[in-house]
Amino acid sequence: MKHLPTLLAILLIVSCKEKVQVEPMEPQPATETGIVHEEYAGEEPTEPEATEFYEPVPPTVEPYSQNGAPSDAIILFDGSGFDEWIMTTDSTDVVWHLNKDGSMTVKDQTGFIQTKRSFGDIQLHIEWRSPAEVQQEGQHRANSGIFLDGLYEIQVLDNNDNPTYVNGQVSSIYKQHIPLAMASVPTGEWNSYDVVYHAPVFNGEGKKIKSGTITLLHNGVLVQDHVELKGTTPYIGYPKNPPHGKGPIMLQDHGDNSRVSYRNIWVRELKPAPALPLP
Repeated sequence: MKHLPTLLAILLIVSCKEKVQVEPMEPQPATETGIVHEEYAGEEPTEPEATEFYEPVPPTVEPYSQNGAPSDAIILFDGSGFDEWIMTTDSTDVVWHLNKDGSMTVKDQTGFIQTKRSFGDIQLHIEWRSPAEVQQEGQHRANSGIFLDGLYEIQVLDNNDNPTYVNGQVSSIYKQHIPLAMASVPTGEWNSYDVVYHAPVFNGEGKKIKSGTITLLHNGVLVQDHVELKGTTPYIGYPKNPPHGKGPIMLQDHGDNSRVSYRNIWVRELKPAPALPLP
């Protein structure tokens, strides 16, 4: 009977637990959760109309009105020519190959090209293709890159049966962020990148006070989820944070006969979302 006290203790604990009544938690007002939203301050309304707003009205965008691009997009390349582009090294006319199928191809060892216009926060659509004929391996197989603000590289690479360092593989933010997935189509077919980029913010003294971010969908698959730009994306060394304003979009000539092609490039300049009216 030496186990009787233990048994009684267990029964007592179970009995007490059965008598405990747990009250359901009441929803906490927005001002009591640690995050204060001014538009929800004050006395809570009791009628649905009090939280319905009809202004400001968002602008209407026709999603496919420009041969598949939104009506408010700036068309950077549609296959008709290089009017929106210059060579990066000397700002002269582009010497890359303009193809009959409405694409362009890197002309080996001629240098980067960049947009004539400068951009800040943007939505960017761009399509690219590696050559169907496979040559070389690793970082030398269909290597190019898309530089936002001329400083932050999204990697372009044929990784099909071609492993490399993962923070330098296709759809990586070069040397910073590994993609969530490898979503390439077969070699020689067209890939798409859809990018949402928010530029970093610098104060009057040139110090970065807010990091830039990139969201990237590769062929419709989310591969970079609002990742923080820690600075530039150098091949050697750590990221740097030089102060800058708006900058060009640049496309890379890797200088190794990578023969990457691009087409259907458009951009939308992003504006802050309208705020709800304050009470």
